[in-house]
Parts: sequence; C-alpha cells; structure tokens
Amino acid sequence: MYQFLVSFTVRPDRRDDFVRAARRTARDSLANEPGSHRFEVIADEGNPDVFYLNEVYADLDAFNAHATGPYFAAFFAEAGAYAEGPTWLMRGNLVGDRAAA
Repeated sequence: MYQFLVSFTVRPDRRDDFVRAARRTARDSLANEPGSHRFEVIADEGNPDVFYLNEVYADLDAFNAHATGPYFAAFFAEAGAYAEGPTWLMRGNLVGDRAAA
C-alpha cells in the first residue's frame, strides 16, 4: 500500500470551498479509481486554515493513475486559486507490504 499525508493552508474565507472540493475528489476517486483505498479530509485541531489529505492507494502506480486523472486535475484547478500546498508530510509504502518489495 502506498500512503501519504499532505497539508494545505487555505484562505479563511474559502475553507468551506476547500472541504467541498476535497470531499468531492475523495468521493469520486474512491468510487471510480480501483486503486484508491482511502481518501480522508482532516481539519487541523489548532489552526482552522490548515487541512490534511490522508490518502492510501494499492501501490505507487495506482497513485500515479490518480495524479494524472480527472479528479486530481479538477481539484487543483479549483483549490489552487485559494489554497497553498500540498506540503508533503509523509509518503511511502507500508512496511511488510508486497508492493514495497
């Protein structure tokens, strides 16, 4: 399993827009991309302008398919206007997972 955690800093007046766009991307990716296993939108407990996306894919190829797909592009086309990021906080393969071998 290929996993990562990224953060975005969002303009205060666009927080709801960011959450809507990220949740739509999560819904569509999980429903239509077979290699997508988890896509969580997390609000930072200390800073209301910071959000995290915690994503899990079958392997790096599945993530690359997502990254070149329509949902990824639509998300960045919208969120890029009011959010800074992504800042990569963690990325890699689950230890002991065959995909990491």
